[in-house]
Amino acid sequence: MAGNKIVLIEDDREIQTTLRTVLESAGYRVSSAANGAEGQRLIQTENPDLIITDMMMPRMGGFPVLEYLRTLEDPPRVIMITANEGGRHKAYAEMLGAVDYLRKPFAMDVLLESVRKALEDEEEDEDEEAPAEKGPLRRRITKKKKE
Repeated sequence: MAGNKIVLIEDDREIQTTLRTVLESAGYRVSSAANGAEGQRLIQTENPDLIITDMMMPRMGGFPVLEYLRTLEDPPRVIMITANEGGRHKAYAEMLGAVDYLRKPFAMDVLLESVRKALEDEEEDEDEEAPAEKGPLRRRITKKKKE
């Protein structure tokens, strides 16, 4: 959905600028970092709805970012982008929670569709969790009224 916050972690400045421009043109708010360490700091301060991270970067790559996200109580969705062709890397990224894995080069409409789907799926997950969260609360209130 437009207006969602995205943290983009990409070390190639040209790719970062292109992706940021495309995402902002689509209405997303984008913060960007040149490596995983900077990205991790942005994730802590920005509380993004989605993270798009390159796999191989200096200082800290995409996999440590995914491992860090697993420590969060409510981690954002992640799309991993890479020039790497390895199937094992894709499987590992998915095991760590990446919702999509795009191989460079990719068309910008493919990226935007992936972003749209990731954010849409997140909203569906929140909608599914909401009744379960409200259910016990209503029961507790009901029990208090009966007492």
